[in-house]
Amino acid sequence: MKIYSLLVVICFTSLYLEAQATYKRTLKLMGSRFDITVVAKDSTEANLYIDLAVDEISRIEALISSWDPNSQTSKINNNAGIQAAKVDRELYDLIKRSLSITKLTDGAFDISYASLDKIWKFDGSMTHMPDEEEIKSSVRKVGYQNIILDDRNSTVFLKLKGMKIGFGAIGKGYAADKAKSLLIENGVKAGIINASGDMTTWGKQTNGDDWKVAITNPLNKNKAFALLPITNGAVVTSGNYEKFVNFNGKRYTHIIDPRTGYPSSGIISVTVFAPKAELADALSTSVFVMGKDVGLNRINQLPNIECIIIDENGNIFTSANIKINKI
Repeated sequence: MKIYSLLVVICFTSLYLEAQATYKRTLKLMGSRFDITVVAKDSTEANLYIDLAVDEISRIEALISSWDPNSQTSKINNNAGIQAAKVDRELYDLIKRSLSITKLTDGAFDISYASLDKIWKFDGSMTHMPDEEEIKSSVRKVGYQNIILDDRNSTVFLKLKGMKIGFGAIGKGYAADKAKSLLIENGVKAGIINASGDMTTWGKQTNGDDWKVAITNPLNKNKAFALLPITNGAVVTSGNYEKFVNFNGKRYTHIIDPRTGYPSSGIISVTVFAPKAELADALSTSVFVMGKDVGLNRINQLPNIECIIIDENGNIFTSANIKINKI
């Protein structure tokens, strides 16, 4: 789940540059809040552009939603353990890229997480920790190795009966990227797609400045500690400081390690900067699961990827090459 664990403040201006102005619309798509911002000559043009983005995001949702019984993702899940499902190349390629990220993160990111038995509850109703055997059993149908792809026929086969895939940790980022690409193709010079903390930008503000995000510690929300420019890239924030349980003096959060069935611990917020929101989306969740040290080490090995981690004590850690402008 993506939430505003770091306050994202988008710096707008009312100044005009070449008769351009900034227009924004907020709406609910893919079950989440989307803020779509474009730079356009007037409100009529802006609304046309934003409508294009909305239609594209809705199209993506219809393709990848595991809740829609008519989606191609549901077709894959319904045929688990039975037969391969033929899907559009777009969905096939998304699944293929997802498996590449899984291998990159040693299984910390895994779209077959949807097969997890829901034994952890973070609504206040849990009174004791599940036993070890129950936790082990919860991941029995999870495993990217059981997702079989056929490049020639664009088919996807889940080997285990009852196995499922889902795009909760990559889907909104992908939709934001696709909406951005469509708007650029249609001549929109600058804008932001913000999908509940999955944000991708292009161009500049109307005064010529870069878009900027203000970073705050979720344990001290009243003051931002840094302001970072975002130039034709993406930033995704994942947080779990609101959904957690405490057992035996240890804090367990709602992001589950798909390899073990145990919740992540030690981190309350991860922000990842990357060229694409899809990749930043997947990596932000992965860092939670990998932990601070392994997560930073992995991020430091990737070109053009940076991150900021805040642990449960409010300490801030950054990847090697990030440039932070302290406020």
